[in-house]
Amino acid sequence: MKQHPQLVKTSPQIACGRTSLRSLSAASVLATGIVLSFGIGSTAATAGGDPCKTTTMAAGKACTEGARSDYNLALGKCANIADPVARKACQVQAKSDMKDALATCKAQTAARLAACARLGKATFEPSIVASNFVGAITNSFMPLIPGTTFTYVSSSESNVVAVTHNTKMIDGVTCVEVHDTVYRGGVLAEDTLDWFAQDRDGNVWYFGENTHELDGNEITNIDGSFKGGTNGAQPGIVMKANPTVGDFYRQEFDLDNAEDVAEVISLTNSVTVASGTFTNCLVTLETSPLEPEAMENKYYASGVGNVLVIDLVTAERLELISVTNGP
Repeated sequence: MKQHPQLVKTSPQIACGRTSLRSLSAASVLATGIVLSFGIGSTAATAGGDPCKTTTMAAGKACTEGARSDYNLALGKCANIADPVARKACQVQAKSDMKDALATCKAQTAARLAACARLGKATFEPSIVASNFVGAITNSFMPLIPGTTFTYVSSSESNVVAVTHNTKMIDGVTCVEVHDTVYRGGVLAEDTLDWFAQDRDGNVWYFGENTHELDGNEITNIDGSFKGGTNGAQPGIVMKANPTVGDFYRQEFDLDNAEDVAEVISLTNSVTVASGTFTNCLVTLETSPLEPEAMENKYYASGVGNVLVIDLVTAERLELISVTNGP
């Protein structure tokens, strides 16, 4: 889910009023299906007793097997090095890389299990009915009005989030398309199209993204791209209509690709950023089992949207500096 500065792929949110993205601890960070917790169109199906744990263990097994497969492939490449010293160094590096990869697999499994403990055993399969969605996104903490552009700046990058007039049909729902770009050193580094829709209750859903990272004109990474309803991917809620402290929910779900979760941690925070001072902010903590050690706090101001993202690992702040309204 993206309405955030991509400091990490997951992060907490905060919404505030004026005077709109990840990783908690493994135990509290992992996803809670808003749909499951609050009855927003979830089937809450229970397939085979404990599908949440079954899904977790399957992903962990795939991760472990992948790490060992990569290790064997690396050894094959090392064997093609004639210099014995260089070959040995290659083998040592391959073993170290496998060790790190296996540790990540273990941490991801722990994070997913922690999420299951909060979400319950049921599958995450929100029931998406097109007639339950409206055309405009007017949630006070996340208004996405076509023609609006939000500009953010941190010590290392700038982030431009433009709400376009384009729409995209996903899983039968007409979604608003948001163009999210990240610049580092004045050079485009990330380019993403995000798709959102609001249901009749006022919840804002995240239906997917098409994202890529760049090195000059070369695309280097497309991880995180998904569409709800395709290949097992599911949409999630990024902003509730009536948020309450303690709400814990999935913002997206595409196993081993997009697994952001969020928890509402405050409704009364005040914060000052380059664009002004905001009070009664909604704050979320956003995390992902894919990056178990990453954590972000997001602050949302009523009537504005996301005004600040704080990377809790590096303390870097991505601040809103301007909001412009165009045609």
